Amino acid sequence: MIVVPIAWIAAVFAIDVLAPSNIHLGPLLVAAPAITASFGGPRTVGAVAALAVAAQTAIGVLRDRDELFSSNHQAQIYALVLVGASLVVFCVLRDRRARELSQVRYVSETAQRVVLPPLPRTLGPLRAAALYLAAEEEARIGGDLYAAVRTATGTRLIVGDVRGKGMTAVGDAALLLGAFRAAAHRQASLGDLVAFLDKSVSWDLMEPDGTDGVGETFITALVLDVPDRTGRVEMIACGHPPPVVVRDGRPTTMHAARPAPPLGLGELAHPHYRADSFRFEPGDLLLLHTDGVTEARAPSGAFYPLTERITGWTDRDPEAFLRRLRRDLLRHVGGRLDDDAAVIVMARPASSRT
Repeated sequence: MIVVPIAWIAAVFAIDVLAPSNIHLGPLLVAAPAITASFGGPRTVGAVAALAVAAQTAIGVLRDRDELFSSNHQAQIYALVLVGASLVVFCVLRDRRARELSQVRYVSETAQRVVLPPLPRTLGPLRAAALYLAAEEEARIGGDLYAAVRTATGTRLIVGDVRGKGMTAVGDAALLLGAFRAAAHRQASLGDLVAFLDKSVSWDLMEPDGTDGVGETFITALVLDVPDRTGRVEMIACGHPPPVVVRDGRPTTMHAARPAPPLGLGELAHPHYRADSFRFEPGDLLLLHTDGVTEARAPSGAFYPLTERITGWTDRDPEAFLRRLRRDLLRHVGGRLDDDAAVIVMARPASSRT
């Protein structure tokens, strides 16, 4: 790449020296350090700028034989020095900013691995894949969450969305995930587990001065119990989008007959948690997601029609299905989401027993 600005300096120098006296191409030399700044560091830009100044000086010597350095050539030399110095300063600041962003990405990725470790590819007889798309370009994690815990008889999963954004939302997500991982392996019913999660979130929402902050922040969540030896899945939907079962390319949304309020609002609603159930057969795909998927908008303002778009998709591999969904979703929104989105895809192999 460095050949391009050097060749440009050589070409401008040769043409300007041979051109008629009323034609001055020296100002075009400024393009050389400008081009170099697009790929080079401060030292490279400084070297090319110095070469451009030397070329302009040589042009002045060769063309102004009677009067060394006319005012026109002096002005061009000063301009090159000023532009070159400015570009060097720009490259120094740009590289410093790049190092800072690299550190931010590292910290963000470390936080994601701690709060949202990757799902195992296998959960007992199930295969799984997960995707997290952050709305912020430099972020790797937000208020969306998911986790899976193995039990003696199956797998318990949670997918949720914290109301709000920023580090407060990340902290609330970490709290809920910690409570879920600590309690999900116990032999308590799904209703007891969700009641425990609701209390954990409610306790965290108490203000430091002792005032009750319940109702100001909450977490929508979908908690499922997927047994190993039967196709019947139990779920409790706490204000969260329902799961979707894809069978032979036909998606079916599994709406909860007894929806519960979001976690953190239990102190207000005093719900009695009861699980709904649906069939999850061998060969099916189970799709869990946050509202960042279904509320993703196209430039025209249209929401992403999840079940309509995945109709006819016969991929049975969770990772392949998820890659296709990611491409389709980003294509729908024009490449960038307005809200975080999390997706889990699980498959019960056709050979598994129910």
